[in-house]
Amino acid sequence: MDISSVDLQRPLTAIAAPQPIPQDQAAERRQLIQAVREVNKSEMLGDNNEVTFVMDRKSRKALVRVVNRQTNEVVMQIPPEYLLRMAEDLRHNS
Repeated sequence: MDISSVDLQRPLTAIAAPQPIPQDQAAERRQLIQAVREVNKSEMLGDNNEVTFVMDRKSRKALVRVVNRQTNEVVMQIPPEYLLRMAEDLRHNS
């Protein structure tokens, strides 16, 4: 799009700012972060592994992963990858 195609009579739409997190959800997140730090500090999963949380882009679900700190290899994931893809296939085929 070049400048000549901009309609100056039409108002520009602003990108919405992220909504603030409700206090109870913020408190839950802080507790979760603290729990993960404690588990990682305790080395319960071995001295080379740590717990991480990520968002699966396709399903938009939170994933818990145990990752090797040295190699960044995913040692374990909950829910497992095959289960996420199976659920995705079921959604598309129904």
